[in-house]
Amino acid sequence: MKKIISAALLLMLLLMTGCGALTGSDSATGDTTASGSATDVADDEEFSQQVFAMDTYMTVTAYGPHGEEAVDQATAEIERLDSLFSVGDENSDISKVNAAGGGTVSSDTAYLIARSGELYDMTGGLFDISVYPLMDLWGFTTLNYQVPDEASLADALALVDGSAVNVDEETGEVSFDIEGMEIDLGGIAKGYTSGRIMEIFEDCGVESGLVSLGGNVQLYGSKTDGSDWRIAIQNPDADEDYIAVVETSDKAIITSGGYERYFEEDGVVYHHIVDPTTGYPADSGLQSVSIVSADGTLADGLSTALFIMGLDDAIAFYQAHSQAFDIILYTDDGELYVSEGIADCVSSPLGLDIQVVSAE
Repeated sequence: MKKIISAALLLMLLLMTGCGALTGSDSATGDTTASGSATDVADDEEFSQQVFAMDTYMTVTAYGPHGEEAVDQATAEIERLDSLFSVGDENSDISKVNAAGGGTVSSDTAYLIARSGELYDMTGGLFDISVYPLMDLWGFTTLNYQVPDEASLADALALVDGSAVNVDEETGEVSFDIEGMEIDLGGIAKGYTSGRIMEIFEDCGVESGLVSLGGNVQLYGSKTDGSDWRIAIQNPDADEDYIAVVETSDKAIITSGGYERYFEEDGVVYHHIVDPTTGYPADSGLQSVSIVSADGTLADGLSTALFIMGLDDAIAFYQAHSQAFDIILYTDDGELYVSEGIADCVSSPLGLDIQVVSAE
């Protein structure tokens, strides 16, 4: 069986065995289910559903006797978490604390705010959930794009400080030290969600499965034949090409790039990955950053932060934390950098020279 599952960023999942050349595949669209009891479902029988949440189409796929149960629970969990984290839903946890300047949130939201604070500290403030006023000012939340004037930018920047977000995980109490600040978990919520789906797969007894959430893919186990999954990462310069293919199992592969959302004004392109230290879209010399890790939440947050850092700082950051994740960095100059932990599992369909980044 050959198959591609497409995500919104065209980060493609390619199902094939072992290392070797990339081959063509059929597209997977819509919801797919199969009938039969757990006693007569084959180990490689596929169950799949698609759902629109967190502003993207998501596809959940599981195989085997418990696949249907796992997929149903996973899609319900996606919808539940979306209702907690969405900044567009006035009844969500995030919208309520933004409107009130604080309040009590669910355990999932409290955990994710706390985890965001850890990533804020870890990245020197480059992963910052309080960047929402900047995103709103540029129009990335409303699609009413604009290049802000310096006075408006300064006002928004005054509200951005991840260290001013307080949360008590035990009580769920959230407060802000700066009046008028607002938060958005969009830079980390999909990674957390994919991790929760992996837990559901484990609880249901699934042996093989995956979830594709926009630019995020997280894998549960290996493929049904025991081989690694193959994940292809989009070429930012051409939708139909892929800069790299990574073979792995039991990992999240999460990509951030300026080509995902952007607008053009007076011949200048402005993308949605805003540097919280300047208020402007990051001009780091990187076109895309992919993080490979067993921790989807970590991978999601770091893909944004390392994009803002730029090549040299991203490599240094990886070397300081190489036990937690691997990297695939693609520069404005068309150079491909891959950390040594996955270098043997990465190839380039475009024939790009892969520069291996040492862990030391």
